Amino acid sequence: MTSEDLRRTLEQVGRRFDFGEYEAEAYLTILEHGRLTASEVAERTDIPQPRVYDTVRSLAENGLVELRESRPMEVLAVDPREAFDELQTSLDELVDGLDQTYTEPARDSEAVSLVKSRSTILRYLGDVIESAEYELVISLTPALVDNFEDALRERREAGVTIELLLSPASEVPDASEYDYTAIATSTRARRGLTTPIVAVADGTYSIYATQQALRNDRDRYGVIFNRSELGFLVSGFLNTVVWTSAKRVADATVDTAFPRRYATIRRCVEDLRDAEDAADDLYATVRGRDVNTGEPRTVAGRVIDVSVGTNRETAALTVETDEGPLDIGGQVAALEDVEAHEIVVDRGSPPSLEPIRRT
Repeated sequence: MTSEDLRRTLEQVGRRFDFGEYEAEAYLTILEHGRLTASEVAERTDIPQPRVYDTVRSLAENGLVELRESRPMEVLAVDPREAFDELQTSLDELVDGLDQTYTEPARDSEAVSLVKSRSTILRYLGDVIESAEYELVISLTPALVDNFEDALRERREAGVTIELLLSPASEVPDASEYDYTAIATSTRARRGLTTPIVAVADGTYSIYATQQALRNDRDRYGVIFNRSELGFLVSGFLNTVVWTSAKRVADATVDTAFPRRYATIRRCVEDLRDAEDAADDLYATVRGRDVNTGEPRTVAGRVIDVSVGTNRETAALTVETDEGPLDIGGQVAALEDVEAHEIVVDRGSPPSLEPIRRT
């Protein structure tokens, strides 16, 4: 529907529900009895006798009753399914049009947005999941897995690396009862209802909400980060604080094939540390910004060192470039030379930052 179509439909719906002071009372009374004279409508309601005729004629004009101009005039109820059929069709078309036009999450520009309804929070969660091209970190309740199982499975089959955290742990089915490897690369469970609902796609598009926001009507809110520099707070909090305090549920067997793209340096460093012959054969291209100047910076070269903290709170790699060795850190890096926003790793030579096409 075009904007003009939506406007006309909204006006039509509004007019159909524009009952006056007495229409609703008269209509329900007529429905209850099926057939009444105008005088009987007045007797069974609080509608003044002089207003009854105007009231029932208004109902007739809206197609809700039929008038028989006899003496006395009779008012017949119309089957509600027939009376409201046109309106139901208009409402269905209106809702479809509004859904397509106005409720699709908008991600055309950098933004931080606050949303305050359960349905909108769930809509954005689905959009974040479906938008992930190579990396998804997500925290859900076990009940929400049912909502997004198909989307997670589709992303997993598309080659997206998915880290799934479930909470509260007491409600998480055992791995013998559910195949977590079909929807996630790695799955963890964490105690407590205070664990937030979070999803981060490719390090750039994320949503944060409380579990309470999806359980009741009070204090309901979610925060959307779309290509905002504040988005790293969500990713960093989930990766270092929440994930590290959770217990393993299931890990899929993954063949770390290169080229491979990363949004978080922690995952990159862990893969490189586990890769065979990493010191001799792996090259990285990094898009980010200079730690000292804040200016955008892209560097490329052979990976000569990797390091990661015990609890994944720190991670870095060193790349031999034409400028000499450069240390690469994650977002908000302070000790390294370059803050990485996107990393692509391949064997043999520095890879392109163009999207990786897998067959």
